[in-house]
Amino acid sequence: MNGFVTGLELSRRFYQEAVLPIVEQAAPGVAHSAARLGSGSEVLGFDTARSADHEWGPRLQLFLEPEDLTRHGEQLWAALSDQLPKTFLGYPTNFAPTPEAHVRYMEATDGPVHHRVDIAGVDDWLRGQLGFTPSAGVRTADWLATPTQRLAEVTAGAVFHDGLGQLAPNRERLAWYPHDLWLYVLGCQWKRISQEEAFVGRCGEVGDELGSAVVAARLVRELMRLVLLMERRYPPYSKWLGSAFGRTAAAATLSPHLTATLAATDWRSREEHLVRAYEQIAALHNDLHLTEPLDTAVRAYHSRPFQVIMADRFAAALFARVADPDIRGLAPVGSVDQFADSTDFLGRMEFTRGAVAAVGSGT
Repeated sequence: MNGFVTGLELSRRFYQEAVLPIVEQAAPGVAHSAARLGSGSEVLGFDTARSADHEWGPRLQLFLEPEDLTRHGEQLWAALSDQLPKTFLGYPTNFAPTPEAHVRYMEATDGPVHHRVDIAGVDDWLRGQLGFTPSAGVRTADWLATPTQRLAEVTAGAVFHDGLGQLAPNRERLAWYPHDLWLYVLGCQWKRISQEEAFVGRCGEVGDELGSAVVAARLVRELMRLVLLMERRYPPYSKWLGSAFGRTAAAATLSPHLTATLAATDWRSREEHLVRAYEQIAALHNDLHLTEPLDTAVRAYHSRPFQVIMADRFAAALFARVADPDIRGLAPVGSVDQFADSTDFLGRMEFTRGAVAAVGSGT
């Protein structure tokens, strides 16, 4: 293999130079769309040479109308298997499962290529990724039951050709939360911070520096997610949270304080760096003009000497601006990945949708 090429560029060229000619020959005149969406570090633009060790390589989605999928899907799959080159730009096009439950590309010798050109209908593919079909409308429950990682995977990536004219409007529907729902999710994120911001000092006061450090690390994570939500970016899952945060406009000024918080060995130092971050993020909140301006200064936690921003003030101000009565009536727990973080749970849309339905019904 030669020098590393990003996965999106690899997939774009794979479609244009290898896949498209076969599609045009096997199903001439059939409308289609092609994209690289879904799971994979390359979809979010975070892939490196390390990513190439599994589930990475020349791959994409090929979308057809339902009737064309029925008529041509199997034929196209077979044609691609028979005619795709064994390698493309130095990368094997053959994929196979491994005992580690990963899918790796590997050299193909004789026989068909086990390619990763996924042929599907747009609505069916999106339903599999999200648990609902955006073209039918996106309900509040749909937004809240969909992990932000999944929303990022569908709205990022790249569309190479949209001959069906369906990908662009679906991705636009999912580009960001409706305004009232954004206020609600932001308010819930501030509320998460309010619930633990005093614990850094309280743990430290009783000599529990380890507990103080754990709480501080949790707060750093929540602040990073808050900034991403403020900048209208879907927070990715933990592996890429820091990378995504690093691309925000606020990262340059906030990162030193957040890094120092994690490096601190005593609770007073942790608190000192956290409160600097709190004040800067409070100023960012005011810059959004979503609520009336709020005091950005830290203060003592009631009668206790711990310095906090009193994040519940920001939550309350945001909730007060929600106009939609249905959203105003929601429990202040937020989207599914604001109250759950099990990878196995968040990977099952039937679980996430069931959980949000249960929260909404009060069960």
